[in-house]
Amino acid sequence: MWLINSSVGKKVVMSVTGICLILFLTFHALMNSVALFSKDGYNAVCEFLGTNWYALVGTLGLAALAVLHLIYAFVLTIQNRKARGQNRYFVTAKPEKVEWASQNMFVLGIIIVLGLLLHLFNFWYNMMFAELVGNIGDHVPTDGYAYIVDTFSNPVFTVLYIIWLVALWFHLSHGFWSSLQTLGLNGKTWLKRWQCIGIVWVTIIVGLLLLVVLKFALCGGAC
Repeated sequence: MWLINSSVGKKVVMSVTGICLILFLTFHALMNSVALFSKDGYNAVCEFLGTNWYALVGTLGLAALAVLHLIYAFVLTIQNRKARGQNRYFVTAKPEKVEWASQNMFVLGIIIVLGLLLHLFNFWYNMMFAELVGNIGDHVPTDGYAYIVDTFSNPVFTVLYIIWLVALWFHLSHGFWSSLQTLGLNGKTWLKRWQCIGIVWVTIIVGLLLLVVLKFALCGGAC
């Protein structure tokens, strides 16, 4: 099957899974931004999602997308290094503004995976997993607001999350337009447009997530 055996097919899988993950991050950032304004509102969102069948199906689907993206990224990186030395991600045109990101996508990806594991430990483990097996944390599983307060009261976690979000911005700012280019949705005019749209979109996503980190790091749940 060409999606598995060919280099182009692997890039298509990477592109599709990457776009799906960006869409999820958009939803996740919007959901988390509720915590900036309302404790009850955010906890209502957490309770609505909880362990309902659609949340569980969505979680399994998201995990599958992330695993596929990671596996194909690893395979493509190994193939690229064998074929072209240190040139890790080949694209037909590399704008100077994203040159560093394009050359370090795999390293950025590793940082993102490590940050994701930390995030799963701090939140998914204490919320959805705890709701499935019985309360195992310091708060009820649906009290997501309390877990945000606890997490970012720890300055070490705050710094790690900021590093994670910076890496995420660089990774997505390149990955967005590169994915569309792989799928053939580009051209001399649209490539520049996709780059601009991608930077704005990714900045909004990461900016919202960063606002949550900084707000709770600076004043907890008091403001």
